[in-house]
Amino acid sequence: MKHRFDFLLVGVALGLVASPLQAQQSDDATHWVSDELTTYVRSGPTDGYRIVGTLAAGEPVSVIETSGDYSRVESDDGERVWILSDELQESPSARDRLPQLERQVEQLETELDGINETWEGRVATMTETLEAREQRIAELEERNHQLDGEAEQSRRTVRQLQARLDTQEEDLLMRYFMYGGGVAGAGLLVGLIVPHLPRRRRKRDRWF
Repeated sequence: MKHRFDFLLVGVALGLVASPLQAQQSDDATHWVSDELTTYVRSGPTDGYRIVGTLAAGEPVSVIETSGDYSRVESDDGERVWILSDELQESPSARDRLPQLERQVEQLETELDGINETWEGRVATMTETLEAREQRIAELEERNHQLDGEAEQSRRTVRQLQARLDTQEEDLLMRYFMYGGGVAGAGLLVGLIVPHLPRRRRKRDRWF
């Protein structure tokens, strides 16, 4: 991510260097000597006039008038001379723009560092949140696994109790049948034996 910010910063700086600073373009007669040369200046607006000096590349001048291919300019020290109009430009020189470009680059670096720190902080926060959620999910999955085990154990216990209950019911029914059979057998036996028992004779009345 840091490399991406560096590439962006370089691109912005190159764009600023390649394009003239519109905010610094003059609305008045201020021009700058072209960056590509240090030019001779003359005392009049043609090549026939003598050379009276030079102007350094990037030096700011004020255009007073124009005649043919020449412009009459005034330098910072108040000297008025003629220079080819083609050797003037309407934007500040690279030398004059460089400090401002350096300040802009520094400002962009500061802003990008702030953005980078903010983004890294957000990423760290999201990472912590994600880790906490993953830990919570793992805990819930473990708890669910434990509950599944407890439920399975409960189902086994219920099946065992149900089997014991069924066995006890069968034993109880068997006891009831045996008890009922015994009672019925005893009653049948008594019914068979009683008719064959000798009856006691009644005593006769002694009135006769």
